[in-house]
Amino acid sequence: MILPSLTFVLLLGCARLWTIIAQSIIKKVEQQDVVLPCQHRFGHLVSKDLDIEWLLQDSEPNQKVVITYSSGAVYQNVSAKLGGRISFAANFLMGDASIKISSLHSTDSGLYTCKVKNAGIYDLKTAINLVVLVKPSKPKCWSEGQTLPGNDIKLQCKSENGTQPISYRWNHVLDTEGHQAKLHPGLHIDLQTPEMLLLRNLSHMNAGLYECKARNEAGEKSCFINVTIMQVKDPGIIAGAVIGVIIGLLLIFLIVWFTIYRKEKHKYEEEETPNEIREDAEAPKAKLINAQSSVGTGSTGSGSSSVKSAKNGTPNPQQPPPPSTEEDKTPITYTPAEEGKVDQNGPTQAHMKRMGAVPVMIPAQTRAFQTV
Repeated sequence: MILPSLTFVLLLGCARLWTIIAQSIIKKVEQQDVVLPCQHRFGHLVSKDLDIEWLLQDSEPNQKVVITYSSGAVYQNVSAKLGGRISFAANFLMGDASIKISSLHSTDSGLYTCKVKNAGIYDLKTAINLVVLVKPSKPKCWSEGQTLPGNDIKLQCKSENGTQPISYRWNHVLDTEGHQAKLHPGLHIDLQTPEMLLLRNLSHMNAGLYECKARNEAGEKSCFINVTIMQVKDPGIIAGAVIGVIIGLLLIFLIVWFTIYRKEKHKYEEEETPNEIREDAEAPKAKLINAQSSVGTGSTGSGSSSVKSAKNGTPNPQQPPPPSTEEDKTPITYTPAEEGKVDQNGPTQAHMKRMGAVPVMIPAQTRAFQTV
C-alpha cells in the first residue's frame, strides 16, 4: 500500500513540475492587445459534446473561469474584470481555441490555462504566464543643497509608477533634445542609489542641464533639471548696497515730508490772511462836510478863526450839516436896500441863516484882533 501511494505522489509532483517548466511567458505593455494560443486535437470531430474552458490564476488563491464554450454556446462575460475585452480569436470548433484580450490592464497579469474536453476525453494544454508591463511614469527631478561654488549638492530622480525594476541614468546634456555634454570629473553615481547624482566641489564647469532617464522593460521617461551656480558677493559690497538703499529711502521720505509741510503751511497762511486784515485795518475816515462858504468879511473871519484854532491845538468841532428842507431849495432874493447893506457891512446873521450858513461863536480875543 505504501509503495503505490509514493508512486502516485511522485507522478503528481512530476506532472506539476512539468507544467511549471512547460509553461510559456508572454510579456505585453499596458494598453496593448494580446492573443493567447491554444490548439486542440478535436478539430476533426464535429461533436456537440465539445467543451472549451479558459482559467485564470492571479494573485487570488483560486482559479477563475474567464471564457468558456459549452453545449453549443459561448460565455465570454464570466469574468467581471475581463468582461467585454476577451473573446475567441479563431474558429475554436476546428481546433484553434486561442483567445484575444484587448486593452490590457496591469491587473490582467496571471497564469492562463486552456482545457479542452470532448466526450469525456481531455486535451490539456500548457499554461501561459501573461505579464503586463507598465511604463515608468514621468520622473520628478529636484536638487538638494545650495549651488554655491565649492559646495556639494545632490540631484534626485524618482518615478512613482511602473513595473519594477526601474533603472535610472543621469546625463549632462546640452539641451532638452538629448545632445550629450562632457561629463565633469566631480560627478559621482552610487550604484546602490542610481536615482541620485552627487556633484562635488561645485564650479562653473558643473553648471548646465542634467537629464534623468527612468527605464524598464516597457519603456522609458525623462526629466530635466538645470543647475545654476550662484555668485558669492563681497560682504562689504552687500553692506554698502544695503546702506545706500536705506539712505535713498530716507531722502525720499524727507523730500515727501518737506513738500507736504510746505503745502500745508502755504494753505494755513492763505486761510489766516483775511482774518488779520479784518482785525488790524483802520476804520475809514469820515469825510468832513464843510458848511457853505460865507460871503464877505464874516466868512473870512470865520475861516481865519478856524485856522487859528487849529494852529493853537484846539480842535474845531465840526457841526453836522442841517437837514435839507424845502426852504433851502428856494432861491434867496434881496431887496435893493438889503443888497446895499450886504455890500457895505457884509451879510447879517439873518442873511447868512437864510443862506444856510451855520452861526459860529467868535471868541472875544478874535473880535479884538479883528477890531484892531
